[in-house]
Amino acid sequence: MTTSNEERPRVLIVDDEKFIRDILADFLGMEGYVVRTAEDGQAALGELNHAHYDLVISDLKMPRMGGIELLEAIGTAAPNALTVIMTGFGTVETAIDAMKRGAYDYILKPFKVEEVIHVVQRGLEKQRLAAENLRLKEALSLYKVSEAIAASLSLEEVLATVGDTAIHEIHGDLASTFLDDGEGSHYERQRLLPPKHLRSASLRDFSDSTFGSFSKRAFVDHFAQDSTLLEQGPKALRFFETEPELPVQSLIAVPLRMKQRLLGWIGVVSFTKGKRFDEGQRKMLSIVASRAAAAIENARLYEDLRATFQQTIEGLAKAIDKMDRYTSGHSDRVATYAMYLATRLGLSPEQIEIVRQSALMHDIGKIGCVLNLNKPGKLTQDEYEAFKRHPGYGRDILEPIRFLHPLIPGVHLHHERWDGRGYPLGLKGHDVPLMARIIAVADTYDAMTSDRAYRRALPHEVAVSEIERCSGTQFDPEVSHNFCEGLDEYREQEIAKGNKVPE
Repeated sequence: MTTSNEERPRVLIVDDEKFIRDILADFLGMEGYVVRTAEDGQAALGELNHAHYDLVISDLKMPRMGGIELLEAIGTAAPNALTVIMTGFGTVETAIDAMKRGAYDYILKPFKVEEVIHVVQRGLEKQRLAAENLRLKEALSLYKVSEAIAASLSLEEVLATVGDTAIHEIHGDLASTFLDDGEGSHYERQRLLPPKHLRSASLRDFSDSTFGSFSKRAFVDHFAQDSTLLEQGPKALRFFETEPELPVQSLIAVPLRMKQRLLGWIGVVSFTKGKRFDEGQRKMLSIVASRAAAAIENARLYEDLRATFQQTIEGLAKAIDKMDRYTSGHSDRVATYAMYLATRLGLSPEQIEIVRQSALMHDIGKIGCVLNLNKPGKLTQDEYEAFKRHPGYGRDILEPIRFLHPLIPGVHLHHERWDGRGYPLGLKGHDVPLMARIIAVADTYDAMTSDRAYRRALPHEVAVSEIERCSGTQFDPEVSHNFCEGLDEYREQEIAKGNKVPE
């Protein structure tokens, strides 16, 4: 099997003597290398800017630009290329100085061709081993990344991890993730550039628009035929709808597939001179993409489940409030007050959302109470005992629904008291879950400031005074204090938003 020019090591010979250039080109060419030549340092730089080279063999003394100047310029033009200096016996010290400046080795003139071939082979083998070691480190890092992706149910987290991998592990200058929109098309869901301080100097002052825009059709058509995409140089331009202002050095793209369905793709571009992606990097990105595709599908299913969950909770809350006109909106208001209080207490966003949902559902058990809870006058003792069963009914209603289990403590125990004289279990102090202690205060405040069949709504100040009076007996002192302390400011914010608050 023949090896293509793209895969064979590339060597650039730089010498002002044509005879030396031709001899080295012939012999290195017979060894299987792709060899090009240049007559001095300036011509060599033009060649390095035009194509990729793995190794440069340069004479030390040349017109226009000598070997030392070229060595320094190679650090910018082709930072990954090894440099070997050729010199005569009289300038060995200068050659050694060149090695201190970054040259790999030096060759003494007159040289034996076998010695030159040996130096080239040794240098390229060292380069290969260094690249392999780097790949192993990258593979370990990407394995950890893929595990993190697989463990996430958040679409935002999955995409952030994918983008971070493309920028920091693959070392792309542009990373873009496209996803299907559910209607047969795709859109750019995420577009990332490295932070400015991590960009190469040549890219630091350019904006996002400088790097052009991808052609969705080109990627879709390509992935319909082939799952691999690794292009170098101008060949990559066919995947751009708007051509970048800078030359494209390299492009990797990998599809995001579930079975035969194309969910989207990840595209990574290099605009930095001399930085070309290879097959190893493409394969590693493919590993990440395969994990990401499954994670994206799971995240979307999870989002659908969450939406169904929200609809279920809101539907049940409306069913409670429809029981009679006096309780209309009660569940929503209690949920709003409970969120405000949970936020003041420093709960996490996830905990605040569970408190909100539990507050929405806190009276679901009243569906099981076959009595008029809002009749004029007091409830009889029998009616009150029947009413006291609604927290237990609420627990029983939610128990068979597994995804509603986190809400049960608030629904079941919001009538417990700090002093232990509540119901249904008679729990005391911190034995009452914090969620239930929060809902108890929010529920009581809304009940006092809302009209009922047996009384008019109490003024805001009266309700606050009553909660403060019952702090330490009915209510957790810390919870009730936080509720009352920030309530005036909260009410002002709600009024500014145009929302109605108790008078």
